[in-house]
Amino acid sequence: MAAIYSLYIINKSGGLIFYKDCGTKGRMDTNDSLRVASLWHSMHAISQQLSPVNGCSGIDLLQADTFDLHCFQSLPGTKFFVVCEPETPHMESLLRYIYELYTDYVLKNPFYEIEMPIRCELFDINLSQAVQSDRVALLGR
Repeated sequence: MAAIYSLYIINKSGGLIFYKDCGTKGRMDTNDSLRVASLWHSMHAISQQLSPVNGCSGIDLLQADTFDLHCFQSLPGTKFFVVCEPETPHMESLLRYIYELYTDYVLKNPFYEIEMPIRCELFDINLSQAVQSDRVALLGR
């Protein structure tokens, strides 16, 4: 079964504002998740500057032997990225849906402060449902 290992949301300054461990493989502690988020933010920024293509928005997909890392960057600069099994299909659409959940349940929450860690129960519930339904859809293929 194709698996999503983890999900990260990074603010435009590079700070980790949300982390969700979705799998049993490669569980990380808090310090490791902060390091991964910081490293990804830096690599993404450097790739924008080094790209020979004008208007490059950075790395969208990083493929390795044991995992893929898919990234979606919103217009304000918030980055959403998921670490999953290699060649897991339709991760881009899942990331866009997670961004919709973020705008609906986090940004519209009057108690949420922009750029701060996300603590929103409705976001967590809907995110878990989205990841679970994505896994069910993958099993049907």
